[in-house]
Amino acid sequence: MNQRQYSALGFDRRHTFAAAPLVLAVAGLYCWAPTCMAADAAAPVGAATYHSDIEPVLEKYCYGCHGLLNARANVVFDNFETDRQLLDSRELWSKALRQLRAGFMPPRDKPRPTPQEVQLIATWIKSSVFQIDPRDPDPGRVTVRRLNRHEYRNTVRDLMGVTYDVDSEFPADDTGYGFDTIGDVLTLSPLLLEKYVAAARAIVAQAVPVVGRVPPETTIEGRRFHRQGAGDSRDGGRNDLYLPYYEPATVSAEYTSGPSGRYLLDVHVSAHEKFVEGVFDYNKCRLKFKVDGRELLNQEFSRQEGKSFHFESEATWEPGKHELMFELEPTTPDEKQTRALSLRIVSVAIRGPMSPEHWVRPAGYERFFPRDLPAAPGDRREYARELLARFAAGAFRRPPEPETITRLVDLAEAASSRAGATFEAGIAQAMTAVLASPRFLFREEFAEPNPAGGHPLVDEFALASRLSYFLWSTLPDDELFQLAGSHQLRANFAAQTQRLLADPRSREWIRHFTGQWLQARDIESANINAFAVISRDEKQDPDMERRRVRFRELRSKAFESLTPEEKAEVDEARASFAAGRRRFQQYELNGEMRRAMRDETEMLFAHIVRDDRSLLELIDSDYTFLNERLARHYGIAGVKGGEMRRVPLPPDSPRGGVLTQATVLVVTSNPDRTSPVKRGLFILENLLGTPPAPPPPNVPPLEEAARQAAGRQLTLREQLELHRSQSLCNSCHNRMDPLGLAFENFNALGMFRENRPDRNIDASGQLLTGEKFTNVRELKRILATDRRRDFYRCLTEKLLIFAVGRGLEDFDVETVDRIVDRLDQQQGKASVLISGILDSPPFQKRRAEPPDPAAAQPGCR
Repeated sequence: MNQRQYSALGFDRRHTFAAAPLVLAVAGLYCWAPTCMAADAAAPVGAATYHSDIEPVLEKYCYGCHGLLNARANVVFDNFETDRQLLDSRELWSKALRQLRAGFMPPRDKPRPTPQEVQLIATWIKSSVFQIDPRDPDPGRVTVRRLNRHEYRNTVRDLMGVTYDVDSEFPADDTGYGFDTIGDVLTLSPLLLEKYVAAARAIVAQAVPVVGRVPPETTIEGRRFHRQGAGDSRDGGRNDLYLPYYEPATVSAEYTSGPSGRYLLDVHVSAHEKFVEGVFDYNKCRLKFKVDGRELLNQEFSRQEGKSFHFESEATWEPGKHELMFELEPTTPDEKQTRALSLRIVSVAIRGPMSPEHWVRPAGYERFFPRDLPAAPGDRREYARELLARFAAGAFRRPPEPETITRLVDLAEAASSRAGATFEAGIAQAMTAVLASPRFLFREEFAEPNPAGGHPLVDEFALASRLSYFLWSTLPDDELFQLAGSHQLRANFAAQTQRLLADPRSREWIRHFTGQWLQARDIESANINAFAVISRDEKQDPDMERRRVRFRELRSKAFESLTPEEKAEVDEARASFAAGRRRFQQYELNGEMRRAMRDETEMLFAHIVRDDRSLLELIDSDYTFLNERLARHYGIAGVKGGEMRRVPLPPDSPRGGVLTQATVLVVTSNPDRTSPVKRGLFILENLLGTPPAPPPPNVPPLEEAARQAAGRQLTLREQLELHRSQSLCNSCHNRMDPLGLAFENFNALGMFRENRPDRNIDASGQLLTGEKFTNVRELKRILATDRRRDFYRCLTEKLLIFAVGRGLEDFDVETVDRIVDRLDQQQGKASVLISGILDSPPFQKRRAEPPDPAAAQPGCR
């Protein structure tokens, strides 16, 4: 019964429940045929199908809970006053489609529609409510996308040959829908614009030579200096040379000079210390630098807190070999060594001979100035036009208009005409303007007619940028640019996709997509207290707890007031606690371990993509990628060395797939314990695509449930059961908790534990859709079989969002459905997903929009 039928009897919604008996009494006197609504004179297209085909299915399965007399969760299917209201309720029907496909509704204890009935409803929603044309789906609007930080860094690197420190110089990018590629959130504030202008100046100053010739320069890195008579003290990761303050040392290197003349030397050293809180090291040392036995530097160093120093000197040399030597002498032998002070020999830069006849082209000159500078002014202007046209085409990712090049040439000539300026300096000034232009900072796109009709295509230069920034996070290379310029990119699109995937630069896509979709990049900063985590999994020592209480008691007193016996007791307790903490150091997640954890996730994804394996191996696989340290953390034997490699898993291993990798297990934990809620939410959001609604305000914390226990410590499962007993929490936690509790055998460090000292771990559960499992292996099998289409759909949606830079709309359902169907038909092959995304209307096309008069204006916009 719908609202209009109630109104016909003289009732409105305020009278519904009071009038129910009367309604039932006169039911036999009133026509309740579902076609009454369709009888409206102006019934929209699709309403007739609803009344004839869809409404009977809803009445059979849904009206019992979501009819006007019983509107659970404020969802009502039979109160549409008009057919137009029926078809305009897009949010309601979108939610209904997701709930039906996920199997959440109807509940598992109620009769459920058949797959054919679900498909019938889905087809009607897509065609009549979402109004999707399956022959030409709406590709959606395009929001011009600013380069995010890593895209900017990579683009500058490939365009200029400079690696710019975007992490230090730019604020973190905003994210939307879980990704930092979303056009709507990649805004440009006045402060960020100032930073971009400053960055353009710094990058050009570092990369572009402003003179044609300079003295030759050679840099001898510190690692080339070798200690005389002893082993080197070098940093294991970078092989840099460090000289401790506390012992004499002599290191030397050899340099062969060219023609005779005057040479300038720049000695670069830095002072370092290993910090110990509350402790100061007053040691000093003296560093001497000699060339062929002649002393050029004699400098004393104390605690310098990481400062860097440059010392310049000069020498007159004949051609031949010269010995460069550093000598370090301790100057405070009686001082106690309380922290590690050292000098790092960074480099010695040698420039010369300084006579102009020996000068050479600056480093990188040919990159920006490939031929000699013409002498005639007219020829110079043409050369400037040639240089700037080529540079602007790369920076703008498309050929610039002639008017734009003319403006850049005028700017270069104005800059080079200043007193003391050079032609190269003028070109550098124009390049700075290009890097500060919105056409560099934003990915400009245009449309071109679609030969097949329907929505226009993005032009081929925009398509080249979409492809290269998706897979490489940088600008198109020469091959892509040439194909776009000859309008042959679409004809060769599949081959170019394979070429880009095979290129090492595709690691950018893998790293940034998995880093955000699976939150793998969060492992680098996840806060985990290894001591607290491991302590929870060990049997409590009453004697140790007694000593802690006693230690806190003594610490509360002034140290001077303690007896000698009490002071000894404090010292003994400190030593005991320190020894205990040292035992836990093997479990600490240091930088090396965190990198290995992230590598495991990225290497699994890359392996599946490059070998075109089933995407279901992301859920469950019989292998993973480990090195010795990570294998030991997992309790897997037989892996030696620091190199990450593919490792087959034992048949009974709970590992396999991303869900049992330490990356996911750690980032979904609390600092001192696991969090089934976070783990369950992670699966719902990132693997099944069915996130619960945000929690309502004033939800009691989980710990509140523990306080309700009388005389004993509740298990985490029992706390969650009490939490779910509250009506505010029940609907969402019924989804999350069974999923999260299935991973309770893995602690917050990602280590497997069969049981806890005080109780057995129960990892069994039942999904909201009805499937039961007893452990994590069974759950993964369920996700990879019964719920595989949910996973395909979620992954497709995530990758499509990442690729096109916008959130998905209801008209994108058809695109996603087609990809999911192909994945299901072809065993989840990774190539099907990638080609499906890249060939989809949202990636290849753009919505036809009225022309923007401002967009037709030429110049550096």
